[in-house]
Amino acid sequence: MLGTESSQAHLTATAAFCSTLLEPGSLYHFLQEHRREIFADAKFAHLYPSGTGRPSIPASRVASVMVLQALEGLSDREALDQVRYNLRWKLALGLDLEDKGFDPSVLTYWRNRIKNSTTPGLIFALAREIIDETKILNSHTKRVLDSTVLVDAVVTQDTMSQLVAQIKRTQKLIPALRGVPLSEEIDYTRVKPSIDYSNQDQVNETLSILVSDANALLDRARELGYLSDDEDQATDCPLSDQQLDALGLLGVVACQDVELIDEETGTYRLRQGVAEDRVVSTVDPESRHVHKSRKNYHDGYKGHIAICADTGIITAATLTKGNVSDAEVAKELLDQEPEPVTVYGDSGYSSMDLSAHLKDKGHHEIIKPRPLTKAVPGGYSVDDFIVSEATTETPATVTCPAKHTVTISTKGRASFTRYCDTCPLKDRCTRSKRGRVMTFVPNHSYARAQRANFANEETKASYRATRPIVERIHAQMKRKLNGSKLRYRGVDKNTMHYLLLGAVWNLKVLLRNNLTLQDGVWGLTN
Repeated sequence: MLGTESSQAHLTATAAFCSTLLEPGSLYHFLQEHRREIFADAKFAHLYPSGTGRPSIPASRVASVMVLQALEGLSDREALDQVRYNLRWKLALGLDLEDKGFDPSVLTYWRNRIKNSTTPGLIFALAREIIDETKILNSHTKRVLDSTVLVDAVVTQDTMSQLVAQIKRTQKLIPALRGVPLSEEIDYTRVKPSIDYSNQDQVNETLSILVSDANALLDRARELGYLSDDEDQATDCPLSDQQLDALGLLGVVACQDVELIDEETGTYRLRQGVAEDRVVSTVDPESRHVHKSRKNYHDGYKGHIAICADTGIITAATLTKGNVSDAEVAKELLDQEPEPVTVYGDSGYSSMDLSAHLKDKGHHEIIKPRPLTKAVPGGYSVDDFIVSEATTETPATVTCPAKHTVTISTKGRASFTRYCDTCPLKDRCTRSKRGRVMTFVPNHSYARAQRANFANEETKASYRATRPIVERIHAQMKRKLNGSKLRYRGVDKNTMHYLLLGAVWNLKVLLRNNLTLQDGVWGLTN
């Protein structure tokens, strides 16, 4: 059952001796005064539906510990050390001087309760309720979107390490598969096979054995009815979700990085390039390769936020796998906007689909277009070519700077090769000996219009003046993550923590604007 915090004062209460130590306007002072209002028991009642059993630690105290933990960027044990020894924390939590706090596992237990509930972003939502009540966002319609790379909490594994780890894990979790014989040529007590990795034949041989062992486990699982050829899971499967996830992940790592080169001998080799949506670790299967740019490369996740540019309030936040595009997440970040807003974003949000969505919702966009490459440095770009859209009577055409016009095929291809040999502008147009060949993608018209709109000096000035705030806020949030490194595994747990960081930021912004509670109503006095 849900425990409640008593309002009865104790003789040994920390506030009785040190109440003046907390600086007014600090988050510690705010929690000391209002933790029971912002984290009221009724708002956590759905986490403990049963009215029987041993009472939990009061929600007002556990939630306050989570907030202070995120504020100072601490681990669970470090946070509970602060609860036991730090006077500021004791004052904020309303504890006695000799109160030893509680075990760090309580925080894990509460996080799991919140994660598995219908309100995984509960603390962020409670802070958002205060924001809406203060009306701080009223008449402020600038929203800045941004994402940042967050490094995962595990070591990236190569293909062989993943196969060894997942074969061992699958047999450990599913007793019925422990009898499946594995190759004696592989030492499964090691993290990675001990071979000469410069010898390609030896690498292929070892890889083939590992794939064969993985397939043997999967075949046995199908024989037992755990998997189906038509469906990944049999309808009457007796396995738990954890066991099924292990089988599914084994199937992924057994095929994502390998290709069959000899069907008769069953020989495999490593596939060239990186597989789409590649799992980078069996320890955290949801982590992905992240490329924010050609030089900025990590493995992990992306944190996404929407900022009110005028107030600094985070209006929405979420976390995704690292290979999810920014434009895909933008719709979710803007879904709760009650009125049309002006959306600012970098080139990662340049998407015809997103633009259409924003127009449908009545939003206005100021989004930086993707960089325009030129075949010849300082030469002509695609915008120097005049495109005529297709009509019912005539096909689409494109005219080059030398006034030559060609038809755009149904596949979007336009070739000027027959004109380029004698064209005096060829050296500024193409490096190809054959001549200039262009391919127009479906969103060509949108991209051209976006570049033309962004060429406006007023639009550029608005973008430059507005967008930098989101970079500063993201930098402040990442300071609490030990150099952008996440503490947890998986999207759900890391999303909870990321939203918690967002809630802490919003509370700090509200306190800077003199947040007060009068007659049960939150307001700002500045």
